[in-house]
Formats: sequence, C-alpha cells, structure tokens
Amino acid sequence: MNPKGIRVIAVDGKSLRGSATAGGRCRHLLAAFTHTNGMVLGQLDVDLKTNEIPMFSTLLDNIELLGSLVTADALHCQKDHAKYLVEQRGAHYLLTVKGNQPTLRKQLAGLPWAEVPITHTKHDRGHGRVEKRTLKVVTVDDGILFPHAAQAIQVTRKIRKRNSRKWRTETVYAVTDLTVDQARPDQLATWLRGHWCIEVRLHWVRDVTFGEDLSQIRTGNGPQVMATLRNLAINLHRLAGATNIAKALRHHARDTKYPLTLLLTS
Repeated sequence: MNPKGIRVIAVDGKSLRGSATAGGRCRHLLAAFTHTNGMVLGQLDVDLKTNEIPMFSTLLDNIELLGSLVTADALHCQKDHAKYLVEQRGAHYLLTVKGNQPTLRKQLAGLPWAEVPITHTKHDRGHGRVEKRTLKVVTVDDGILFPHAAQAIQVTRKIRKRNSRKWRTETVYAVTDLTVDQARPDQLATWLRGHWCIEVRLHWVRDVTFGEDLSQIRTGNGPQVMATLRNLAINLHRLAGATNIAKALRHHARDTKYPLTLLLTS
C-alpha cells in the first residue's frame, strides 16, 4: 500500500523465448504484479492468434480491483480499458501515451506545458549514466478524448553517459483518472516509474535467476505451467520476507526441509 492506501498493480507481458515452435513464434504471457510487495496476482497465456489488448480485462476479471490503481504501458492505453477499470471495476488507471494513440498524444502534447510549473524532479546516477527527470501535471477537462481523464502528465527525461557532456532528451506523456485531490505529483512520478518493477522484480528474476528463456518446453500448457510455478516460488519467498530471490533459492537448496517449511508457513 502507498501512503494514500491505494494498491498499485502493474500489467505487462513477457515472451518465453525458448518456447518458440517451428513457426518461429514463442508463447507470450500477460501478468498482473503489485508495485509495493512484488506479488504476482494473476497470469494468463496470450493466444498466438491474438495479442495482449483483448486479454487485459480477462486477466483482471479474477483480481479484486476496487479502489486499486492499474498501471500499464502504451499498448494498453485503450479507451475500452479505461472504461472497464473505472466503470466496471471501480478502479483507477495511469497509462503511458505514445504513438499508438496519435490523436490523444497530439492533444496532450498541445497542452500549454510551458505555462505549467515543474512539480517534481528526480536525479539518478547508475549503470554508467546520469538521468534527470522532471514532471508536470495539469488538470484536463472534457476536451481530452479519453474516458474519465482527470489529469495529464508530462515527464521530461534528460540522459547522458557519465563520460559525456551530451544530453539526450525525451518527453513522455501519461493520463490518469485520478484527480488532483487523489494523487500528488510525487506519487504520480513514483507510480509511473514504479510500473517497471514488473520488468525488474518479475521478468528479470524469472529470466536470470530461473533461466526461463533457456527453457525449451513447448508442448501444450507446459510453458505457462512452468512460468506459474516460478511465480509461485517468487511469491512464497517474498511472503517469507526475502528481498533477494537468488539468495533465497540458494538457502532453500541446502536442506530438503527448507522448501517444505516455506510451503507450510507462507
């Protein structure tokens, strides 16, 4: 939970590269993951004949969403998704806006940002680079053609390598139904950046710690079942207080009693 009591859930997909068949396509899974405690709430297989978009509501149908905030990347910046979350589930959304919604992006880019003060700044150093992020937020009205939109966000990122003086600048927009009374600018910044916890704390862990992309299980539901078991292991370790899944796995591999104790006490 964040300071305002809203549970924040990230929705994102991951391809299982080792599951590719003779046709060259690999299985793709869509998951819902909590920002704060890093728990997998649900996962489903995206049929090879479709994509993530129509599976969004199917995934979330089985998860309690009342009062929660759902974050997603630009692929899921869809009007139907916004209506589903707000009107059917009593939830909120925070969605990145990119080129797949050209009209909406043009509307957001056309807002008078030069007149809007910066409400949040963040400086980071790491991985051989320096990054400066500034965030501006503006209240929007019915002129924004997106269901229940209440605030528009502009994030400007300036990035340079540590051994360079040349900055690269990119601007990203987002939209949310949360009002100014429901979300402060610093919270919006945290949730936008926090969305990528699903990549770092779930997808990366399954790839690097569990070697998921090296698995060549392809038959039937095998890829999804194995990914689900990996999710279960991650959830159990996090429930037990583990912050480093690789370290927790090494510890539990030392004695056959440890995994049983984990299963029975979590």
